[in-house]
Amino acid sequence: MTPCDKCGRQSVVFIRYSGAHLCAQHFSEFVERRVKHEIREQLDLKGGERLAVAVSGGKDSTVALELVHRILGGRKGLAMCAVTVDEGIAGYRGSSIPIVSRACSRLGLEHKVVSFKDLYGTTMDEISKKAREQSACSYCGVLRRRAMNSAARDWGATHLATGLNLDDTAQSILMNFARGDVERLARLGPHRHIQPGLVPRIQPLRTIPESESLLYAIVNGLEFHDLECPYAPEAVRNEFRAVIARLEDQFPGTRHSMLRSYDEIRPALERRFEPAALGACQCGEPTASGRCKACELLESLKGAPR
Repeated sequence: MTPCDKCGRQSVVFIRYSGAHLCAQHFSEFVERRVKHEIREQLDLKGGERLAVAVSGGKDSTVALELVHRILGGRKGLAMCAVTVDEGIAGYRGSSIPIVSRACSRLGLEHKVVSFKDLYGTTMDEISKKAREQSACSYCGVLRRRAMNSAARDWGATHLATGLNLDDTAQSILMNFARGDVERLARLGPHRHIQPGLVPRIQPLRTIPESESLLYAIVNGLEFHDLECPYAPEAVRNEFRAVIARLEDQFPGTRHSMLRSYDEIRPALERRFEPAALGACQCGEPTASGRCKACELLESLKGAPR
C-alpha cells in the first residue's frame, strides 16, 4: 500500500507529472483547485450570468457539470442549465440522456435536449449511410456545435461550458499545427471575445487530464455513460491522440507543456487573426461567409446515394 503524501491514508493515484501519491480526498481537492482557477480565469462574474453546460452524459461533461455546480451553483444572480444534443445514434445516445436527466434532477437544474432530427430533419445514423466526402465525426462535430450554440442562445445563456479536457486541448493544438491552420488556433476556446449570435464557450477542465476526469467521477460516485460512440473509430483525431499519449508516457507533463506554450503564443495569434465580421446564414445562424458550415454539409448530403 502506498500512502498519500498529504495524510498517510491509502493513495488511489500516482500523478506521474508531479510525482505525488494522493488519496481520494486529496486527489479530489487537487482536481477541484485547478477547475476553480480556470473558472476564475475564464469568467468575469458581475451578476446576471446565465451559464449553460453542454452535457453528453460521458465522464468529462458529467464532471464539468458537477464541478461547475459545486463552485458556482450557490452564487446569487447566476442561473444554470444543462444542454444535451441527441444526434440520433441508435444504441448510444438514448442510454446517456436519462443519466444526464438524473444528474440534473439531483442538482435541481433544467435539462434542455435538442435533436438533429428536429433541427436538421436527419440523424447521424442516416448521415452515416450516405456517400460522403468526410468522416461521420466531421459532420457530427459541426452539427453538434451549431445545435449547442442555438440551444444555449435560445435559453439566453451568456456562456456555454463544455467538458473538453487537457487531452482534447493538446490534440486540438497539435492537429492545427500539423494542418498549418494557424488561424483556427487563434479561435480555440475558451473564448474571450463576444460575437453576435455566438455564445462564448468556457472550458473548466482544460488542465485536467482525461484519466483524472475519469478517476474523479469514480471516487466521487458520479453516474456517467461509458459507451464509445460507434463512429469514433473514423475520427482523424485518433491519430493525434495516439501521438500525444506516447509522448506523455515517455515524457510526463508533455500535455501541460503544450498547453502552457499555446497560452503564451495565443495573445499574438489573436492580434494577428482578429475575429471575423459575422453575417447571418439563411438558417439564421452567424457565419463569416454567405453560408454556415452546417448548411454547407447538409446541402452536400442532398441526393447523395446510400
